[in-house]
Amino acid sequence: MNVLTLSWRYLWSRPLATALNLLLLALGLASMAFVLVARDQVDRAFERDLAGIDAVVGAKGSPMQLILAGVFHLDVPPGNIPLAEAMKLAQHPQVAQLIPLSLGDNLGGFRIVGTTHDYPAHYGASLAQGALWQAPLQAVLGAQVALRTGLQLGQAFEGAHGLGVGGSAHGATPYTVTGVLAPCGCVLDRLVLTATESVWRVHDDMHAGEGMNEAERAELAEALAAEREITLALIRYRTPLAAVSFPRFINQSTSLQAAAPAVEITRLLNMVGVGTQVLRALAGVLLVVAGLSVFIALWSAVRERRTDLAMLRMLGAPPARVAALLLCEALWLAALACALGLLAAHALTALMGEMLMARHSLAITGWQWVPGEAWVPVLAFGVAVVAALLPAISAYRVDVTRLLNPTR
Repeated sequence: MNVLTLSWRYLWSRPLATALNLLLLALGLASMAFVLVARDQVDRAFERDLAGIDAVVGAKGSPMQLILAGVFHLDVPPGNIPLAEAMKLAQHPQVAQLIPLSLGDNLGGFRIVGTTHDYPAHYGASLAQGALWQAPLQAVLGAQVALRTGLQLGQAFEGAHGLGVGGSAHGATPYTVTGVLAPCGCVLDRLVLTATESVWRVHDDMHAGEGMNEAERAELAEALAAEREITLALIRYRTPLAAVSFPRFINQSTSLQAAAPAVEITRLLNMVGVGTQVLRALAGVLLVVAGLSVFIALWSAVRERRTDLAMLRMLGAPPARVAALLLCEALWLAALACALGLLAAHALTALMGEMLMARHSLAITGWQWVPGEAWVPVLAFGVAVVAALLPAISAYRVDVTRLLNPTR
């Protein structure tokens, strides 16, 4: 037998010890790889959704809440803002583009967003079927929405009040599906897009109530039209210098609030980073314990196999070949643990992605290679070599004559 085959046989001659060492090493590597893969996926999701958005303007409140609600659609917005004030901002010399967003309803937990055609164009979205809305109460479904709801072109659906499942349905004002967006891996996948006027019409009818005559309805509609509101606005600057002065101008000179997505998300990731550091520390402890366990197992193997080692030497195996036998055992263990660890890390990330999608949250996939993962095999084989170094040296220095003549 060659060294690789013989080391494999020796490795599994102690199945329980090998399984324990494999489990410890795989867990440590899986934890390390999971941190790398999950963090990279979350960063990519944030980057995709934040692309080109320089500021979010909305009602006074928490800047973080404003970003999570307006860009990622993961939180409840702090309130509404007057449409007239938002339109004034669109004429500001530092603003290149303003995209209005109006929230308030949902379809099975997926948010219905009233906006303009600029919103899907901002993310470079393309249509898989149909066309964009051209009139109120027409809607375009994100890819994930269409997949989960099963709605097809031309079908009608009713929105429900609120941003979560369980609100009262707006049965009097159904929407009609005019298009389905192609998957983009961004926030649009989990949204229902429609005209801003659709959101106004739905809520005008809701506020109108029953028992009103046509004159009263017309009077109410005119009053509501004079006080139109949107939920928030996404801002793209005309020049990078606006990042210094524009938010200060909004926050100090108006009743609105401007939040910088890059600043708030950096703060959020710094808070999440504490958890990733703890997980990395745990993975490091597991790797150290696994290395010690491998070292003890190989050191014991040298003592138990003294006769076998002596026989190999008598059959002509040089000392380096005997030492390589111990080293190959550790490398086999590292290779198996590396494969299992990476597979477990990606499977866990995929499971996390499924859970997030079930909650209509970030789009994360577990089956994507991350450049940082290249260090996982290096770490695995490094731990194996360090653990096997002393046992291999001990095997290299075995005195054949003393083993064969223990009485001497």
